[in-house]
Amino acid sequence: MIQAARQQVAQLTQQAYERCAAEGILPAGAEVKATIEIPKDTAHGDYASSFAMAGAKALHMAPRAIAQAIVDHLELEGSYFQKVEIAGPGFLNFTLGPKWFGEVLSSVETEGADYGAGEEGRGRKVMVEFVSANPTGPMHMGNARGGVLGDTLANVLRRDGWDTWKEFYVNDAGNQIHKFAVSINARYMQLIVGEENFPFPEEGYHGEDIKALAQAVYAAHGESWKDLPEEERLEKLAEYGLSMNIPRMKEDLLKYGITYDEWFFESSLHNSGYVAQTVQMLTDKGWTYEKDGALWLDTTRLLKEKYMREGKTQEQLDKLDLKDDVLCRANGFYTYFAADIAYHRNKLEVRNFDLAINIWGADHHGHVARLQAALDGLGLDGSHRLVVVLMQLVNLMQDGKPVRMSKRSGKTIALHDLLDEISVDAARYFFNSRAATTPLDFDLDLAVRQDSENPVYYVQYAHARICSLIARLAEEGDQVCSAAQVDASLLTAPEELALVKALAQFPEEIHLAARDYDPSRINRYLVALAGDFHRFYNACRIKGEESQVLAARLKLADTVRSVLANGLGLLGVTAPEKM
Repeated sequence: MIQAARQQVAQLTQQAYERCAAEGILPAGAEVKATIEIPKDTAHGDYASSFAMAGAKALHMAPRAIAQAIVDHLELEGSYFQKVEIAGPGFLNFTLGPKWFGEVLSSVETEGADYGAGEEGRGRKVMVEFVSANPTGPMHMGNARGGVLGDTLANVLRRDGWDTWKEFYVNDAGNQIHKFAVSINARYMQLIVGEENFPFPEEGYHGEDIKALAQAVYAAHGESWKDLPEEERLEKLAEYGLSMNIPRMKEDLLKYGITYDEWFFESSLHNSGYVAQTVQMLTDKGWTYEKDGALWLDTTRLLKEKYMREGKTQEQLDKLDLKDDVLCRANGFYTYFAADIAYHRNKLEVRNFDLAINIWGADHHGHVARLQAALDGLGLDGSHRLVVVLMQLVNLMQDGKPVRMSKRSGKTIALHDLLDEISVDAARYFFNSRAATTPLDFDLDLAVRQDSENPVYYVQYAHARICSLIARLAEEGDQVCSAAQVDASLLTAPEELALVKALAQFPEEIHLAARDYDPSRINRYLVALAGDFHRFYNACRIKGEESQVLAARLKLADTVRSVLANGLGLLGVTAPEKM
């Protein structure tokens, strides 16, 4: 409705100009490119056109004279606007009328849960890969933030017209799995021979979860695995640990409201020969070389070509500290980077996703351009088809002080522990409350408060308040009527008009959240909408009003209820009817 009004301003202004030209008041044939803005101060109208200033040179007239001619020839009957005024040097300020406000209510009613849907994606396929935590221990705060960011972004993209796929990449191969197995092995052997007789590896995982896995192995198999060849024992321990940890991860994420279309295993890329094939393709295209027995990717050359396409000068390139990457070590093992290239080739070439979006921690920033460049080298246009949203750290706060976390010492706070302390609704809302590029202070005390200081409570309370209002009035015989039965001209208070305009903004917020990969826009919108509703509710009485005014205001309240539920649904947060 905002875009429709903007387009109508342009149309009405052009038609008025053509009438002026036909009467000889203004020169004919001029092409005027005017801007149409929404003033911050509604005293300047709801839409402001710069037609008169933009056309002054072509029309050889003073802007205010042009503006007056346009206003004199405007035909507003049947339009979204009830008046137009000239302001300043010649701005045309359009003020919305009842037709537009009524159609906003009608649009929300007609589209229901789909209100706000856009067509920007045009059905193109996008994969959002997020969390993808190493299955070597419980998920922590970073995973919790990445989980809700990825899940909500996928919801927003789907609403904006994309064919969306959610994926978890399971790193079940490589060095971290070897370290995982070695850690379990040390704890297992300590159970048998004593801690003092079997040293724990310095680089091992120290968490209590590793001890629990070792104890579970011992309970199931006793000392029988002690005498196995070490390589076989480590393989069995890794397999056992993964068989326990991955289902727990799925269970934790399900409790958190997250399900995936696929859990994709890194080991499948190695076992199928896909990593080897991908590396060979890079070799065939001339992007690799051998040194010290290892196979290297000429990342420096790939990045220089990428940056030159993006407009960097040679002087800028010379200042970059570019380094090449090992793809295959001298021992014949492929690196994590090689597997990562293969995985993203699988996304873009085999499964034909138009766009691949990854939610990564900020510590991976140096990896982004290198991976995009490698995909460019494969002819897959990674610079445009791979988008990485880098997520800043979470600071967990309690009693005004940071809660210390250390993954190495095993003192990390796990997602399942957090969800024992606060609701899933609060966790999902708070973790999505800031743009990914901004560090997040998660206030545990605020998350459990039941007052207006807690933003999720504030928004949910607005929804519940409307539901209670509707229920009370229904008991007295006043039902929510259809938008067609509402006289929108009765909505004249500033709080009423502001609330309808806020409702009309929802589709644009979804589009911008999808465009900028920033689903936190939805959080901010919902808090603002709840605030607009509370101001309306305090200023405009509903119960006891004349029947038509009551009907219009009750319909407006119910429309807010619908949009609040819609937005909360995008966040994966419930919309309670009672609180």
